[in-house]
Amino acid sequence: MKSTAPSAPRSGRSQDRENAGATPGAATALTRLGNMTVRHFLARYWQREAVLIRQAIPDFAPPLGRAELFELARRDDVESRLLRDADGVCRLDHGPLRGRIMPSPRTPGWTLLVQGVDQHLETAARLVGRFRFLPDARLDDLMVSFASDGGGVGPHIDSYDVFLLQAEGRRRWRIQHRPDPSCIDGLPIRRLARFRPDREWLLEPGDMLYLPPGIAHDGVAVGPCMTCSIGFRTPSGVDLADIWIELQSARSALRAVTYRDPGLKPSTVPARLPGRMIRSVQRELQGWRPAPGEVATALLRQLSEPKPQVVFDPPRPSMPRARFMALARRDGLVADRRTRMLYSGRSFGINGEIVAEPDRVARVLAAQFADRRSLPARSPLLAATGDTRAWSERFYQWYLAGWIHPSPVQGM
Repeated sequence: MKSTAPSAPRSGRSQDRENAGATPGAATALTRLGNMTVRHFLARYWQREAVLIRQAIPDFAPPLGRAELFELARRDDVESRLLRDADGVCRLDHGPLRGRIMPSPRTPGWTLLVQGVDQHLETAARLVGRFRFLPDARLDDLMVSFASDGGGVGPHIDSYDVFLLQAEGRRRWRIQHRPDPSCIDGLPIRRLARFRPDREWLLEPGDMLYLPPGIAHDGVAVGPCMTCSIGFRTPSGVDLADIWIELQSARSALRAVTYRDPGLKPSTVPARLPGRMIRSVQRELQGWRPAPGEVATALLRQLSEPKPQVVFDPPRPSMPRARFMALARRDGLVADRRTRMLYSGRSFGINGEIVAEPDRVARVLAAQFADRRSLPARSPLLAATGDTRAWSERFYQWYLAGWIHPSPVQGM
């Protein structure tokens, strides 16, 4: 089971750690992954084949340290899990993980999994932003795991695309392309009963393994290690049925489907809902004969909705509307890192709320806000006159909800 992959020189660390909710500017999307271009990766590997990329991100630095990860796991508003394998017994604890429940890093065979780290740390949000060569509509979240020597969740299958980026230490990954999906009975997690790997790699800091959906994989820590998992979801048949029932109050049978998009081109407008996704979903819902605009609205509502555990922080105290707008016109606006924004045609979606915008100029400006996750000072959307008047009130309400903030950097 010997594999080769592109390699690049190893590099040092340098990265600021910002914890404010406001995003001081979206991270620049990657154009290269190690020695290959993003365009080549999408054409050759995306949703087609697993690939190991040595030193995938130049100057990569972990978005957080071990102590910060453990602190997140203690919080009520963070989804975390602790998996321990000892003496033939598998035990799973759900967070918040406080007190003596956290084992020593010197104890072998355990793993801590923390979901949605990009919702809580700006450095993590910036790491996810490097992957905006893919559409925002596909983004799930950043999960960070810490494992002691021999730790791991065991062989399993994911239904989404994932980039497994080694942050600290080393982890051995084994994969199987045509796995038997049968799982071991009686465990608190889904672990494959008959895993027969056909490839394996040892990853070191900065190395990254991409896996499309359906490939079985098993990662085992070689000494204490930390791994960043950047996941990209697809709406399933059940998801599509749910949103259509919600919008149309109709029920019908829908076969089990999962959206696929091999052959993507690097995105320059990551917040735009992909047209091929709309067409694919329309085909799956053809029994209901939805119009493309209705499908787009349903997808915008569903895919811009944050996860249930996401909590926004409203400003305390809040500014009066006049002062907020004055600051916005002077310094601009930025999206909170937890905010999800998408758009399609005349519709703009933010955190599950849909705005229908008939004016073409306003639509273009709103789309730029979603793509850049920031709005420059003196933007016509902030003018509160003519066709853009309604946006000022929307911005103020979104500010009160904690969805957006005045830019912390003047003149941005």
